[in-house]
Amino acid sequence: MTATSPDKPLLKLEGLRKVFLTDQVETHALSDIHMEIREGEFVSIAGPSGCGKSTLLSIIGLLDTPTAGAYTLSGHPVERLKALERARIRNREIGFIFQSFNLIGDLTVFENIELPLVYRGLPASERRQCVLDALEEVDMAHRLNHLPGQLSGGQQQRVAVARAVAGRPSLLLADEPTGNLDSINGEAVMKLLQQLHHRGATICMVTHDARFAGAADRTIHLFDGRIRE
Repeated sequence: MTATSPDKPLLKLEGLRKVFLTDQVETHALSDIHMEIREGEFVSIAGPSGCGKSTLLSIIGLLDTPTAGAYTLSGHPVERLKALERARIRNREIGFIFQSFNLIGDLTVFENIELPLVYRGLPASERRQCVLDALEEVDMAHRLNHLPGQLSGGQQQRVAVARAVAGRPSLLLADEPTGNLDSINGEAVMKLLQQLHHRGATICMVTHDARFAGAADRTIHLFDGRIRE
């Protein structure tokens, strides 16, 4: 994918819908979603549990596909790509930060961050520099040889952030990044996300916590699968 021109959004959703069919019952998770995120923005998606926040983030992250509507990422339509192409774009263009950290327990901090870069096919020397730079960004370089189980929850989330930014993605997606942390560690992770944003990162974050939603440039409110102005 090529860089987005300054007058075009990094991502654009038009008339997006997501319907789940179970036992012949239709569940409308998302309805008529229209939204844009421009390069360098920090956007939060807020709303009560079950309103469709995580479904929307899964579609933005190319982990799921919409039932209807258009999705443009970096100027390219992506809503109907096959699984292999979606995986390729995810690896190169999108960084994920999950509520549950999703670190591999028997890999060191360094190896957890390096793994997505291995899949990308980067040379070993380049991978090492990317990992070390990312660890410096989140102040975790002194823990590179530790296993996740040897770290606190806040430290594990910092490593997860480093893994997300190591490949210099176009877009960072954070799904309730403070959900498994106490208030002190949650605030530390939010401060880290704000620092990354000030350095130029484009961030889309799902949260149900109004305190953290307010840290973004703007907030998109979801209710019953629809954007509420």
